[in-house]
Amino acid sequence: MSSEEFEKLQEIYNSLYEELKLMPETALKSHGEERKRLVRTFDERQGEAEEVLQGMEEELRAAPSSYRNAMSTKLRMYRRDLGKLQRDMKNSAPGFSSYSQTVEGSHRAIYSSQNQQSTLQQSQRALLLQGTDALNNASQSIERSQRIAAETDQIGTDIIEELGEQREQLDRTRNRLVNTGENLSRSRKVLRAMSRRLMTNKLLLGVIILMELAILGAVVYLKFFRKQS
Repeated sequence: MSSEEFEKLQEIYNSLYEELKLMPETALKSHGEERKRLVRTFDERQGEAEEVLQGMEEELRAAPSSYRNAMSTKLRMYRRDLGKLQRDMKNSAPGFSSYSQTVEGSHRAIYSSQNQQSTLQQSQRALLLQGTDALNNASQSIERSQRIAAETDQIGTDIIEELGEQREQLDRTRNRLVNTGENLSRSRKVLRAMSRRLMTNKLLLGVIILMELAILGAVVYLKFFRKQS
């Protein structure tokens, strides 16, 4: 699961990076208020990218050892590229350095608040993952239940991503898990009903076959053995 979460964060970072890498050249061509606005936008996007990289570091620590080397290499490359973009922006917009120092304190406050929530979010995410794994293990022998479990896992993954932005969505997550459990219960009832109907049909078919054999035996007896006697 850590590897999947890392890939999702990687997609978010790539989107931010594609937006950021165009800004130094644009800032070089702009002036006045337009350049200031561009510098502010760059700084905000850079802060978002840093948050994503922090999330990727957390996923790296929780990932299986077989994935860590590749994930660590990507993370170092992303930090190097982000640092290069920052240097390019400083060269393109002289006011970038002073503005960054002004907003640095607010970014640190944001990161500190988010880090304080990180431990709680990790614990809550672990509980959600345990619930999802339990649903998957319980439904491995039933194809329809497997599909529902896969959808549940996807829902759980989406909810985990949203937890990084809003803690309040935990209630919504619990409701979805409860609904999923009810769906699984209804699915099991339907499957049991289908199994009973299948056994009933088999019994009826067996009775019909026995009756046909009895009738066929009686016809053969009356047609051949009765005439001989």
